[in-house]
Amino acid sequence: MRFYVKDTERKPDPAPVKTNARLVIAVGVVLWAVALVLGLIFSATLASAQKSWWLSTCLFGIALGVFAFFKVRNR
Repeated sequence: MRFYVKDTERKPDPAPVKTNARLVIAVGVVLWAVALVLGLIFSATLASAQKSWWLSTCLFGIALGVFAFFKVRNR
């Protein structure tokens, strides 16, 4: 295995793949929201298992998703 390849032996970089990043982020935010709702419904079970940090994880996931949605929108 070689860690360095000469420029003359290098293959060209592949073309970038076109994706719909806004759709991916929106789906992720919806999934985090569903997880939050399920966590609130079953909060008694989460509290007994000492897993209350799951709800804050869902909130941070939603917040980061909203931030990413506006960040990608400006591209």
